[in-house]
Amino acid sequence: MKKFLLYLFTIFMVGIGGLLIKIHVNAEDAYINETIPDIYIKAINPGYTIDGKSNVGEMIEIARKNSDEMMSLADITISYTNASGEQTLVEFSEYSYMVGETLLLRLASSPGSELANLTYKVKGTSSGLTQSSGPVVLEKGGEAMDAVCWVDGQEGCYRKFKSGSGESLVRNLENGEFEFKTLYEPAYNPEGYYVEVVDEGMGEVTGPSQCKGLEFSEIMSYYETSKSEQFIELYNRGSEQILLDGCKVRYKNKNHVLKGVVKPEGYFVYYPEKEGFGLTKKPVNSNKLELIDTDGAILDVLEYPNGQRKGTSYALIGYDEKGKEVWRVTYAPTPGAANNYQEYKTCEEGKVLNKETGNCVKVTAVKTKICKDGYYLNPLTGRCKKFQTASEKTCKEGYYLNPETGRCRKIKENNGADYNVEPENYEEESSFVAIYAVLGVVLLALGYLGYEFRREILKFFGRVFRRFR
Repeated sequence: MKKFLLYLFTIFMVGIGGLLIKIHVNAEDAYINETIPDIYIKAINPGYTIDGKSNVGEMIEIARKNSDEMMSLADITISYTNASGEQTLVEFSEYSYMVGETLLLRLASSPGSELANLTYKVKGTSSGLTQSSGPVVLEKGGEAMDAVCWVDGQEGCYRKFKSGSGESLVRNLENGEFEFKTLYEPAYNPEGYYVEVVDEGMGEVTGPSQCKGLEFSEIMSYYETSKSEQFIELYNRGSEQILLDGCKVRYKNKNHVLKGVVKPEGYFVYYPEKEGFGLTKKPVNSNKLELIDTDGAILDVLEYPNGQRKGTSYALIGYDEKGKEVWRVTYAPTPGAANNYQEYKTCEEGKVLNKETGNCVKVTAVKTKICKDGYYLNPLTGRCKKFQTASEKTCKEGYYLNPETGRCRKIKENNGADYNVEPENYEEESSFVAIYAVLGVVLLALGYLGYEFRREILKFFGRVFRRFR
């Protein structure tokens, strides 16, 4: 009986425990439903400089609560505010959908940017999100859904990020607040983002991102004779070819569809005039072009400045020590090939470059004085002077003409009184010293041998004396 009662008590306690856990989970879900929107910011990292590489780890991770079905991202934007003001980082297209639980966005120029569903650029800074200021806001239809801010001492904001710490702001789903965490790894699902793109004249095209790795490389807007000279150059920095069908260049709020294939580490030249539009030849202000992927993501943004000049292009010539793109106006346009920076124009024959003005000026010929036969031009005086040969010059008595220098030299006479004409025989002192040194060495050697073999020598001479007795 006791065992039976103990068995019933155990079942009862297990049931109560399960009920409490269920109540706790439901309460937690209810709490999250009230405090966190259906789609929310999960984590943010402003990027750090590690081993000389800048923007390492920069990302924005967004998530959704209901992962059972596809969620439309239409009319949703992500904006950021820094010293340059508020700007839109990502604007989702009308036909974009979130399939997975999370969506990962990275700075376009950061290491590992290919491991992201979308990329973005930040104006006014070379390092993307700054470590000292925010906020990042998630909006739908112009109204804020979620936001996170990091500014020291500002109410409603978290502290700024510690430089070099590698920390991220990560949301705690139990209380809805953000916490600083190091070594946080965001989730990346390459199939977690789906876009249904509709382009006029092309019909409906569905599929994931296919132009990632493509970027602007060069642009020429200032043409000499016709708009057909204008071009936009794209570069594939990846290791696989890119199919351009469905990708677009956006200029002045109009999308222009691209077609073709770009080889790995290859160039693609797009001529706007062939597509029925033209670039502003010499803009008063900066003009912006955007490279749009098939999923609606902005792959790259190029702003070419005013001050364009004839015969020049605006080209990406490399990166500085912080990894920031370096663009220059160059007098050596190279559509379809590696960019070449030429600071000054090439002048036509007969003209030289004035580097102070940047203009080519005509070369002024220097008049050279021509002398008649038998005369030469003295470069110091600029006058013609007669050639004088040795046969023409005569020297006075007691002097002779040196044919090598053309000058008169005094004749030195030897009458026997001024100069000793009898040779003196002598031997160098060094010779005697050498002989004496050799003799000294020989004598020392003989003395040493005599001392060492004195007994043998005495015996030898003893035998010799006995023989002659």
